[in-house]
Parts: sequence; C-alpha cells; structure tokens
Amino acid sequence: MNRVLQTRFFSLANVSFLKAASLFADGCSGHGVVKLQQGHVSLPSNRRVVCGFSSCSLSQDLASKKCAPCNAKDLQAMSEQSANELLAQVQGWGLLTEGGILKLHRSWKVKSFTKGLEFFKLVAEIAEAEGHHPDLHLVGWNNVKIDLWTHSVGGLTENDFILAAKINSLKIEHLLKRKTAR
Repeated sequence: MNRVLQTRFFSLANVSFLKAASLFADGCSGHGVVKLQQGHVSLPSNRRVVCGFSSCSLSQDLASKKCAPCNAKDLQAMSEQSANELLAQVQGWGLLTEGGILKLHRSWKVKSFTKGLEFFKLVAEIAEAEGHHPDLHLVGWNNVKIDLWTHSVGGLTENDFILAAKINSLKIEHLLKRKTAR
C-alpha cells in the first residue's frame, strides 16, 4: 500500500523527470529523491536528467493523452508559471508572448521547400486527429516554424503541450537539414 500512495504522489508532482529506485523497478538505473515536501520533489544536484517513473520521460505521458475539445466550458488559459512547469516536458519548445497572448513556439530548418511541406503534412495529420490546429509558417524556403495556442481561450492550455509532445514524437530526421561541422 505504501508503494501505491507514493506512486500516486509522484504522478501528481509537476516534475519532468523522476526516479525513486526504492519505489520502482522498470529497468532504469535508480536515483533517490532527496527531498519531498508540500508537493515539491528535489533531486540530487549532480543529476541533470533522471529516469521517469513509468517511461524515461514524462513527455511520453503528454503524447499519449488526447486533446480536450476546445469548446469545453471548463477550458481556461493557463498561467505563465504553469506553462513554464509543463515546458520542460516538450523539449525544444519555448514560450513566446505575441499580442498579449502566450504561445508555444518552435523552429526547424528543413532540407528544402518541399521537405517543409512534407513536415506540415505530418503535423496536419496529428492536428486533425486531435482536433487542435497549430499556426504553421514556412518562412523563406527552408525555415519551418510552429506556434501553438488555444485560440478559443486566448492562451495556452494542456492541449498545446499535448500537441507539442506529439509533434516531438514524429520521425522527421529525413526532412531536417543536417548541421555542418565547423
């Protein structure tokens, strides 16, 4: 019973990466939790990333979720603090305030104009399946930019982070421009 209570507590904490060796046996190398109080978890300061409790990253948890309907009455824009807490779960994305609206933003360099369109097609398939549509920008001939925000509430919701995690899970390496060594 102690294990179940501790597992539930950890799943409620807004922590990007978490591993408590004494609680979980999922094959990840274990690291202990140093401090646990009032909903906050402290990890050893010498660790940048530690295995997650059920997979090795909580962004997979976001990617497995389904977007809520944007016309739901209880859907509200989140605070910038809440957005910053979720941001760690969607690697490569940043926050952007534009016209007073908080958005998620990410850029990629693709190999060609047509590769950018292929990338957008992959994103469009996810967006349609989720019923949540990003702002897509192909700037110049190879700069792809995506802005995510929930238009109906005028800001960010968990839907935006779910979609960002799903976009992050796309296999797009063949579309991206390789960085040249200098």
